[in-house]
Amino acid sequence: MAQINCVKLTKEYNKGENVIRPLDEVDLEVESGKFLALMGPSGSGKTTLLNLIAGIDRPTLGNLIIGGNDITGLSNSKLAQWRSEYIGYVFQLYNLVPVLTAYENVELPLLLQNLSRKERHNEVQLALELVNLSDRYKHYPRQLSGGQEQRVAIARAIVTDPKIIVADEPTGDLDKKSAMAIMQLMQRLNKELGKTMIMVTHDPKTAEFADLTLHLEKGRLVEQMVH
Repeated sequence: MAQINCVKLTKEYNKGENVIRPLDEVDLEVESGKFLALMGPSGSGKTTLLNLIAGIDRPTLGNLIIGGNDITGLSNSKLAQWRSEYIGYVFQLYNLVPVLTAYENVELPLLLQNLSRKERHNEVQLALELVNLSDRYKHYPRQLSGGQEQRVAIARAIVTDPKIIVADEPTGDLDKKSAMAIMQLMQRLNKELGKTMIMVTHDPKTAEFADLTLHLEKGRLVEQMVH
C-alpha cells in the first residue's frame, strides 16, 4: 500500500472572473521510504502539490490519502495536529527565527508536544548530531553560513521524527559545495532513517539524488524518470 496516494487531486483559485487551476486532477502514489523529486517550469504546480501533501493547503477536489488516512476531511485543528506529527518541512530560505539560537530553533516544533524539558533536550541534541551541528547549538542564524542555516532547518524538520519530509528548493539559495553537502545529508536521512522525501527543485543535478523525478506542466504530471 502506498504511503501517499493522490487521487484526482485538484487545486483552483478564483482570480477576478477567471479560474486558475495550478493542479489539475493529479494521480500519484509514493511508497514509504522513497525519495521523490518534483520538477517543472514556474507555475507548473510543483509547490502547490508539495503544500497539499504537507497539509499546509487543502485541495479543491480529489482525495489525499496518507498513511491510510484521507486528510482532506480533517478539521483545521486535527489537520494541524496531524501535520505536527507526520510532516517535516524544509524551506528554501531556512525560515529560522533570527532571535533564537540554533538549539532554540530546532526545539520549536517540540514545544507543541507533551514532552518534558529533558525529553526535548535529548531530541534536539540527537537532531543536531544527525546534521553535524552539535558544536553550533548556541549560535544565532546570523553567525552561521547558509549551509549551516539549512542544516539547522533540516534538524528542525526531523526533530519530531516525522514520517515524511518535504523540501521546497532546499539548495536554491546555496553555493554549489553547500548544496552538495545538503543533498548528501538528505539522501542519508532517506536511506539510513527510511524517511519518505518529497522535494521540489529546478536543478537536474539535485534531482539525481532522488529515486524518481516527476515532471509537471500546467498542473499535470507529464513525465517520470527513475534514477
